Amino acid sequence: MKNTLLSLLLVISIQCLAQTSDDAYTRYELLDPSTQSFRIVYDVTSTAVGSTFYYNTLRKGSEHKVDGVIDMMTGKNLEWSIVNGVDAKKAGYAEAQNDVDYLKIKLARPITSGVEYRLKIDKTYKDPKSYFTDGDKIVLDRPLGIKRNSIVLPKGYELIQCNYPSQVMLEPDGRIKISFLNVGSAEVPLHLEGRKLPASANLNVAKETPASSAVGQGRNKSKARLDYSFSERAYQTREIVYFLQQPETHAFRLYHDYTETREGIDRYLNVVRAGSKASNPSAKILDTGKELKVETLKGDAITQKGLDIGEPVTPETEVVVIWFDPVKKGESARLRIEETYADPNRYVLHKDELVFDRSLGRPFNTVILPEGWFLTANVIPAVVDLTSDGKISLYYVNGSPDELDVLIRGRRK
Repeated sequence: MKNTLLSLLLVISIQCLAQTSDDAYTRYELLDPSTQSFRIVYDVTSTAVGSTFYYNTLRKGSEHKVDGVIDMMTGKNLEWSIVNGVDAKKAGYAEAQNDVDYLKIKLARPITSGVEYRLKIDKTYKDPKSYFTDGDKIVLDRPLGIKRNSIVLPKGYELIQCNYPSQVMLEPDGRIKISFLNVGSAEVPLHLEGRKLPASANLNVAKETPASSAVGQGRNKSKARLDYSFSERAYQTREIVYFLQQPETHAFRLYHDYTETREGIDRYLNVVRAGSKASNPSAKILDTGKELKVETLKGDAITQKGLDIGEPVTPETEVVVIWFDPVKKGESARLRIEETYADPNRYVLHKDELVFDRSLGRPFNTVILPEGWFLTANVIPAVVDLTSDGKISLYYVNGSPDELDVLIRGRRK
């Protein structure tokens, strides 16, 4: 009887387990137009505590072929199978639709509290309704619900139309890539057109020393940025959340997430801004929950450690160093770093108003007002919402390489 009851409770818990995810990014590689096919490389983070499987929807109306699934932390292949919606629902995926197929992925370790699981799914779709030719043009016409996307044209094709604001860049192999962040809450009805280039078109990507990506007030706006290099904004997974404390303290608690992929790297350096003071730093590996060694160094202590922080070290320079095991080839590490900042110059109480004035450089930025305050002014457009405990939250998505000069004001209720 006891075993039967435990089994019943387990079945109920599995059936009630909702799938949640984060940090999704999709790369569409358009194949030869005659195939009407495109390769999809989909990065996604599974976040539902207790999950042992992840289900990826195989869109209706497409012929699908799965090429593999990789655990992004270890770089190893994962077991997978294709199941119909009925079987997916029986196995515990409550949102499954009966007439849809799903990629069922077995996770190598369960997701526990405070832990995330990063996956890379590689598949190919044939979809004549989404990818087709129209005269001398190729057309991708497809609604995209993921927030971070890129589309790579076949080699030898130019972009002639794109209906959503996007970055454009040359891939190392000479293909043209279009990339964007979806800043809204609805899916993007993407319409993109390309056209074959003449054989004489230069698609070589020259090797060059990357120029500084400094922008805004720090660059010389009277001159063109020659050899200026920039990264794909949509591919970046850096995000930050600010929890403003009462303004009299000038303090805010924050956490920021960062993924390290470079082989051999064993540290993360966070240079404290001039005028700010960092305290109570902590860090962990989000993939496993492992707590990391953190130390705060100042002035000569930075030089003595042999740390290159990318700028001259002065007696007032302060850096928070997070140490972790060196990243191995084919592996990666996702870090969550927490600390408290005090900044009496940029977070103040002025004429009974809270004022938070700070440049935010990441693609995804959230600022949460302190308990007991309401919003009266916000300069940069943001999505405003309530947190689970009733505080005002402002969410900024920045698709450009520039920083956002955020200015927020609030008053006591």
